[in-house]
Amino acid sequence: MKKILTAILLILSMQTAWAIDLQDAKSQGLVGEANTGYLAVVQEPASTEVKALIADVNAKRKAQFERTAKKTNITARQVSNRFYELAIEKTKPGHYYQDASGNWKKK
Repeated sequence: MKKILTAILLILSMQTAWAIDLQDAKSQGLVGEANTGYLAVVQEPASTEVKALIADVNAKRKAQFERTAKKTNITARQVSNRFYELAIEKTKPGHYYQDASGNWKKK
């Protein structure tokens, strides 16, 4: 479990490469943390730029989830579920996340 936590914290810290764009999109309520461990659109319709940001971040998350799963001998789904839990803890006030039922909530 400690390996999983360490790997997930590494994933969260890696997002600083996109921090300005991602944070801007989150601050504007355009994207949020989906209950799958990935980003999703909060407000439709999403611009091409927002869709590209989501695709980029989610591709990197997927790759990291798969690497972490392989290293820790668990499924990528388990990793993404744990990542979601940690991402919600780190979600800033005013940003959006999905609850377990898929409803968007503002923290």
